[in-house]
Amino acid sequence: MLTLTDNAVVAIRDLMVGEDVPSDAGLRISPKADEAGTLELSLSSSPEAGDQVVEKEDVRVFVAEDAVAILDDKALDVQPGVPGQPVFRLDRRA
Repeated sequence: MLTLTDNAVVAIRDLMVGEDVPSDAGLRISPKADEAGTLELSLSSSPEAGDQVVEKEDVRVFVAEDAVAILDDKALDVQPGVPGQPVFRLDRRA
């Protein structure tokens, strides 16, 4: 199952601040429809049918059913950058 680093939790929480999204909203990771092998991130008010829900502290990440196997041994992390514009990355868990 995908895990979240502490830095990713902070970055996702920051993205949700000021947005008009429900408290149970989250970040959704799904395959990009027109680019094979590419994933996209988006804010979502709720998980879609079949999504795996990953929770850490008060942050939720929804992993699309067809991305679960790809992300099973990964950790979502974030690189420092411009506030409000985090650069997310996936690292293989040890």
